[in-house]
Amino acid sequence: MSDVEKVPGPQATEPETTTTDTPVQEKRKREYKDFGHEQEKATHANVDMSTIELKAEDLYDKEKVDLETIVIEDVFTLLQCDENGLTQEEAERRLELFGPNKLESEEQNAFLQFLSFMWNPLSWVMEAAALVAIALSNGQGKPPDWQDFVGIVLLLFINSSIGFYEERNAGNAVKALMDSLAPKAKVKRAGSWSEIESSGLVPGDMVSFKIGDIVPADCRLTEAINVSIDQAALTGESLPQSKKVGDQCFSGSTCKQGEAEGVVISTGPNTFFGRAASLVGQDDDTTGHLQKILAQIGSFCLITIGIFVLAEIFCLYAGFRYQYRRGLDNILVLLIGGIPIAMPTVLSVTLAVGAQQLAKYKAIVTRITAIEELAGVTILCSDKTGTLTTNKLTIDRNTIKTYGPFSAEDVILLAAYASRTENQDAIDLSVVQAIGDTSRARAGIKLLDFKPFNPVDKRTEITYREESSGKLKRVTKGMTGIIIELCTRNKTEEIENRLEADVEDYALRGLRALAVAYEELEGDDHEAEGNGFELIGLLAIFDPPREDTKQTIDDALALGVKVKMVTGDQLAIAKETGRRLGLGDHMYPAKVLKDGPAPGGKHASLDEMIMDADGFAGVFPEHKYEIVKRLQGLGHLCAMTGDGANDAPALSRANVGIAVEGATDAARGAADIVLTEPGLSTIVHAIRQSRVIFQRMRNYSIYACAVTIRIVVCFAILAFTYKFDFPPFMILIIALLNDGTIMTLSVDRVLPSNTPDSWDLAEIFSFAVAYGIYLTASTVALVCVILETSFFQDKFGVSLESFPVQHNDRQLHMVVYLQVAIISQALIFVTRSHSFFFMERPSAALFFAFCLAQLISSIIAAYGDWGFTNIRAISSGWIGIVWVWNIVWFVPLDWIKFAMKATVIKSLRERREGKAAKEAATGVPITRTQSRAASIHESLYSNRVSFIKRAARKVGFGGKISMKPEELQRFSSIQAQRVGQTLARNPSRTANAP
Repeated sequence: MSDVEKVPGPQATEPETTTTDTPVQEKRKREYKDFGHEQEKATHANVDMSTIELKAEDLYDKEKVDLETIVIEDVFTLLQCDENGLTQEEAERRLELFGPNKLESEEQNAFLQFLSFMWNPLSWVMEAAALVAIALSNGQGKPPDWQDFVGIVLLLFINSSIGFYEERNAGNAVKALMDSLAPKAKVKRAGSWSEIESSGLVPGDMVSFKIGDIVPADCRLTEAINVSIDQAALTGESLPQSKKVGDQCFSGSTCKQGEAEGVVISTGPNTFFGRAASLVGQDDDTTGHLQKILAQIGSFCLITIGIFVLAEIFCLYAGFRYQYRRGLDNILVLLIGGIPIAMPTVLSVTLAVGAQQLAKYKAIVTRITAIEELAGVTILCSDKTGTLTTNKLTIDRNTIKTYGPFSAEDVILLAAYASRTENQDAIDLSVVQAIGDTSRARAGIKLLDFKPFNPVDKRTEITYREESSGKLKRVTKGMTGIIIELCTRNKTEEIENRLEADVEDYALRGLRALAVAYEELEGDDHEAEGNGFELIGLLAIFDPPREDTKQTIDDALALGVKVKMVTGDQLAIAKETGRRLGLGDHMYPAKVLKDGPAPGGKHASLDEMIMDADGFAGVFPEHKYEIVKRLQGLGHLCAMTGDGANDAPALSRANVGIAVEGATDAARGAADIVLTEPGLSTIVHAIRQSRVIFQRMRNYSIYACAVTIRIVVCFAILAFTYKFDFPPFMILIIALLNDGTIMTLSVDRVLPSNTPDSWDLAEIFSFAVAYGIYLTASTVALVCVILETSFFQDKFGVSLESFPVQHNDRQLHMVVYLQVAIISQALIFVTRSHSFFFMERPSAALFFAFCLAQLISSIIAAYGDWGFTNIRAISSGWIGIVWVWNIVWFVPLDWIKFAMKATVIKSLRERREGKAAKEAATGVPITRTQSRAASIHESLYSNRVSFIKRAARKVGFGGKISMKPEELQRFSSIQAQRVGQTLARNPSRTANAP
């Protein structure tokens, strides 16, 4: 990397001179950049300020004026205020003009939200069936079909209640963003200080804050005493930044040291914090990945049912001349039995149970459908600061350089002497902790004088008496350029050259250098001059990776998930972190996302570069958002981890947003999964658990589609062949027993896959058709044997109500009911296993639920003489015959599964792999797992978990301010300002290929 990339700023490009102090000067500039932010020189507004009115359209038009960079005097002029603050009347006027200093959202009516869960095609069909039962069936001397109506409505309400409960408990991203703003602010109005709600701040207000306070709005400092601001949650920078008069402080950042006063330049949605919020939930009219899958499965079932309902209408009414009511009962059988109305409920329960299981690994799921998407995640984009690293500065003992007579341990101890032991800043804390026992920082010495770090001197200094010898000594630590200039003893050109080389080596590796010097004093006057400082050591400061991060990354790679680092920190720091983690150092600065790959390079396109990169450095919120969006456009399901407000847009955009332990409320609100313990190891547990849950859902999907085929085709054939009029209420009983049993799939024993999962619907539908046709044959064959022969009567001495047996014999209905109920439920043992069903033990809950359901079915068959439906109890002999018949037909189901895998499924996979290879060769992006693809068709199936997104889109910006995402570009560092200029020249909102 060039020096410009390593050390951003105008100093890095200055021509070299031949003066002897050039190395010292260059080192000072390099170090100055490491320990503070070198500001570009403030400028004056380039417009006639008398023509600019006090309104949002002018103040926030970057082409006219930039309140963040102009001289502070021009800020006061433009905002029409002074250091005495605004009057109360003027503040109220501006509050009307600019709006409150907060983000607002609209709550949805709870009742309407509940009803919205009944608004999808699967529910529509069941609602239509309920209307048929209660209204259209009322005729020909028969009462309305109350039993079916009540049963259908009950199913609908159970499903809606579960979905409603899930949504109401989901986090609201905008509310979390709002809550993370400082609730109170100290403001000067008409010359006197008072405390008000931060939402009442307006541009032009004078505010003050001190150590521990959250900055209530974006402001420019007018007074600053030893001020250090932690901006990590906003910009991703790991080191708190020293601020001086004229510097900008961001809303939501935390004051770590000192106290300050400033003038508010932007509030609410115009702050950096607010602009990040505007990116959260930006995608309109989109549905989640699971809803998209439900749409396709639901469409398959609806088309199947629709075909056979139309066939029955033509055949039964036009062909057989059925009476009105008789034909409706046959159609109700297909509607009730064919629609997998419990599918959203079963999947919701499965996901909810999975969320409870993930909670055991200290992961809180705020959007349960994200569990399904996590199983298919192929790329994990991770923030660095506070996520891969600890966000706690540490001395790297392995890289300590010594120049004098002291050892590395001595250098650390002397540096600890020159550090504060209370009210510490981040650097002093890291140095004191490096000696192990923090009490050693003052052991054996008597403190005589201490000078803390300040932005002018850029060093600390201690004068002390060594108790063992009684000698007075002095130690100083700070920026290399400052310390080496202080040194007058034993300073040689060789040492200066070594120091310069060592600092350059640190910079290349992204390590910040801290120089330590030492001198002795004669006599007892601790204020006297010493014998001259001597450079004794150089310490490297870095933000270390978490202990378990490297293992987590290795585990993720083993699971087929590629990890990319996306950080706001500098490129050299990102590369060093990547090397330490084994992640790789093939990283790029954020500007390539706008400029694209270099001409003639190895990457033909930006998408190819993004796929190849190990990470990106110096990124802003919309960069992270853009990276995730492009990866999704390439067909990948993408997870994003983060901890700060600057991560919130990408967390919201990602298929699975993961907020790590200690994350801000903004990040938690935008995320789908929130980790409550340090480190990323929980993510690997979550991925494995999500793949277990995915397998359960896939097993159920095959089962549900097979049952649809089995019910619809079976009873349509029986109606066409024998004019068989099966009672709809018994189909409802079968559906209730099936769904009750299948609920236990949520805790079934399954093995997770070693690669990312994906919904291959062609395979699911192929299996479903094969199983459904086979089970149809089992029922049709049984009815044929009973109606066409007297085999069972002759062999087992059983009989039915009519003789010869009539095609609508009430006991024959019961026989069919029992046969369908038993073998339909038994199918789950085949769909849940990859080998023979008896080789993969089910969970105890599933097994006992199956046994209980079959016991209930058998009891109903033996005693179910219900007058309101056309059935009658059968003898134990018939019950035994049905059980034996089902066992005989059940055994070959495994062989059907193996035959399908060897033929149809193998062919489908070969065709898919061939297509993928062809696309890879031609450079056409894959589209296998696009996320949140929007269409009217798919959005109809949404499980309505989009409430967060809808609320985010309704943020109360009042229509007064229009802020585009590409304007989210200004920070206080030179590096950020440079990239910001690039962004301004190249708007970032580009459309992705679908």
